[in-house]
Amino acid sequence: MAEGKLNIRRLGKSGFQVTEIGIGLWAIGGNEWGPVDDQNSLDTIEAALQAGITFFDTADVYGFGHSEKLLGQAMKGRRDEFFVATKVGWIGFDSDNFISAYETPEKLVEAVENNLERLGIDHIDLLQSHIHTPDPNTKNLIEGFQRLQASGKIGAYGLSSSNFEFIKEFNADGGLSALQIDYSILNRTAEKEIFPYCLENDIGVIVRGPLAMGILTGKFDEGSQFPEGDFRQRWMKVPEEYQIFLEDLKKVEGLRDVVEDQSLAQMALQFVLSHPAVTTVIPGAKTVQQLEQNVAVGHLPPLSREVLDKIDAIVPPGGGRKIWPA
Repeated sequence: MAEGKLNIRRLGKSGFQVTEIGIGLWAIGGNEWGPVDDQNSLDTIEAALQAGITFFDTADVYGFGHSEKLLGQAMKGRRDEFFVATKVGWIGFDSDNFISAYETPEKLVEAVENNLERLGIDHIDLLQSHIHTPDPNTKNLIEGFQRLQASGKIGAYGLSSSNFEFIKEFNADGGLSALQIDYSILNRTAEKEIFPYCLENDIGVIVRGPLAMGILTGKFDEGSQFPEGDFRQRWMKVPEEYQIFLEDLKKVEGLRDVVEDQSLAQMALQFVLSHPAVTTVIPGAKTVQQLEQNVAVGHLPPLSREVLDKIDAIVPPGGGRKIWPA
């Protein structure tokens, strides 16, 4: 593994200092990205910690609590070495009526007690709303976050969304410290309005999807197959999504010519970190090998203007598509 410390950046108005490379723990939940071995997951978390990563992102919905439990197991006896970011909002979500499970501040506070129990800790550094789009209970969610912050159960609160109007609504009182958002070479839409807003309002940006669900690793082709339980199977089964997938593959072929001394995936992570609004990037990793490749990015020099210009020619600033639905 590469030597040296990872760079540290301030997470918006929260004032927290976190590593610019973190780790997303959705995959280790085991319910959306295909089979995963718990011991491999624990080994990967350990490798992340030993590599200097401090930012660990999970959610109640990842494996319906399993991801949080694994992170809690890894943290035993050394809580202070981890910056814990988790989310609430989807467990019990009423998809038919599009109403969150936490329609009162009291329900949200109660739900967070469950997060804390699964994690085995007494406070969460960053609690985020996992409701990606406008919700009739937004004011209650925010009130719940504020109560939790006042009680010391959370250090700061954030939102996971790509909906600009919702982001502004959530920050109406200026209390939003962090925004988690999908951003990559293939999806630069946040550059138009959202990133300037975050810079202006001192909102830290946590980037999910920097590898576009694996497309920017360069390992997929038009005949790729995904394992049972991997939601990316729909790319190959839904005609409209398959067509978009093929278009992305063409862009990836162009990006291969831009790569210099790093891998395509590493260049994709470097690109995300080059934007001044970005605080940290949280690529997922199910194995130690994947984790090591991600961490190595923190020891590479920044992308040159020449390389960035070549990327702009393939996917213009503000362009691309939303990989995620929200």
